[in-house]
Amino acid sequence: MSPISLVALVVNDYDDAIAFFVSKLGFDLIEDSPSTTNDGRPKRWVVVRPPGAETGLLLARADGDRQEAVVGAQTGGRVAFFLRVDDFDDVYRRMTAGGVEFTRPPRTEPYGRVAVFLDCAGNQWDLLGPA
Repeated sequence: MSPISLVALVVNDYDDAIAFFVSKLGFDLIEDSPSTTNDGRPKRWVVVRPPGAETGLLLARADGDRQEAVVGAQTGGRVAFFLRVDDFDDVYRRMTAGGVEFTRPPRTEPYGRVAVFLDCAGNQWDLLGPA
């Protein structure tokens, strides 16, 4: 079986999302191509991915009231995205200096170091590092 290739993340604006994931988190911009919706309106196919990762995020601009309502809450307020790093303290410092909003400070759990941050849409992520 193949690994998961992409996970869609509904965002308000392509360029704001690209700036957040590429500039603040250090993800690679894999693709940014013109596309069209099912009914022929223009959109973009935007994929970002952490360096060296196989799974990427498809940054999908909200299309219509239903999708706009879930921007920042598509996981019901739970942490549903997890960014694992080798040097937790260095990445935490860099993200904090870059303006990433952390909602819970770093703590040590049996599975490693963890702190919760918000992405550009308001979704909660765990920053995870070794214990």
